[in-house]
Amino acid sequence: MNYILETENLCKVYGKKKALDNVSIHVGEGDVYGLIGKNGAGKTTLMKIVGGLSNATSGTYTFMGRKAGEIGDVITNRGLLIEDPGVLENETGYENLVIKEISLGIKDKNEAMHLLEMVGLKDAARTHVKKYSFGMRQRLGLALAFVGNPGFVILDEPINGFDPQGINSVRELIKEKRRNGTTFLISSHILGELSKIATKYGFINEGKLLEESTEQELIEKCKSRIELVAEDTPKAVTILEAIGFRDYKVMENGMINIYEQVERTGDITNALAKEGIATIEIVRRYEELEDYYMKLVGENEANNQAAMLSNENSGIVNAGDRRTESK
Repeated sequence: MNYILETENLCKVYGKKKALDNVSIHVGEGDVYGLIGKNGAGKTTLMKIVGGLSNATSGTYTFMGRKAGEIGDVITNRGLLIEDPGVLENETGYENLVIKEISLGIKDKNEAMHLLEMVGLKDAARTHVKKYSFGMRQRLGLALAFVGNPGFVILDEPINGFDPQGINSVRELIKEKRRNGTTFLISSHILGELSKIATKYGFINEGKLLEESTEQELIEKCKSRIELVAEDTPKAVTILEAIGFRDYKVMENGMINIYEQVERTGDITNALAKEGIATIEIVRRYEELEDYYMKLVGENEANNQAAMLSNENSGIVNAGDRRTESK
């Protein structure tokens, strides 16, 4: 597969803190790559590096086939909205766009107004930015990111401060741009929205990439399940096995979680009723993207804690060995 962006063991250290720890991501041409992580996980640091706003402590990345430091003229094919949009307060929204167009050598006189209309700022085109609300600034930042119709756009929390209508507009804009060939690297803490547009995901926590998954792989990993509460749990389990269920787990509270054939809720209730066992509750649950991320983070933090305890215990044993040897 052709990767428009590929990072290789990127590290970023601030003092004693590792903001990025050997992060390697792979963004294919035409992807909407969703970067998922808590505040402080390293998302913005990664975006700043691949956006050319910061340097890595170690590691490298390749953008459109060229390594960092050799990118040259392809930098004009990269649009950015990272943290503050970086707008000129005393200029109008229209003037902000025209100034960027001039800096990129763009001579299309109609593009600025088209972009403002695209992000819902046409009526505020001649208003000075210092009078813009937070949401309007975000919209202008989006418009600035699309100046020159770049092939690759980096958006850090692009729907921050938007109302539901604005969020929907941004989503549709990204979909439209992707259909026309734009590749995206996007972070968002609203994971439900991200799941509506992303084609690939990178899960990051404490500077480490926990996992990369395509949309289809994630669908398979986010297992749906049936939650069953029956009058007699042991008998209910026997009946489930008799009608072909094998992938299930009995929880501490007696609930039975069934991870296969989730469309067969009717068969389950009928089979239980036939044997005189009442169904107290039966529902389908679908694991959300946020649930899956929290599970990944929990496993990662548990593994880290186990490793720390192992190292501490190893240190105690070694210290004991040294005391024995010194006698």
